[in-house]
Amino acid sequence: MEKVFYTLHDFMIYSEGITYLLMGGILVFLLLFWLFLTDSDKKKRTF
Repeated sequence: MEKVFYTLHDFMIYSEGITYLLMGGILVFLLLFWLFLTDSDKKKRTF
């Protein structure tokens, strides 16, 4: 299936949607990575 853009507005809406999906995915990845980094330090400290 080929995506055809007839106007600049169609292209901008399509590319803006892709950008928001990528930014959302990166934010979720960073949150999970941060939780992974901070959780590993707490498990090692057993006194």
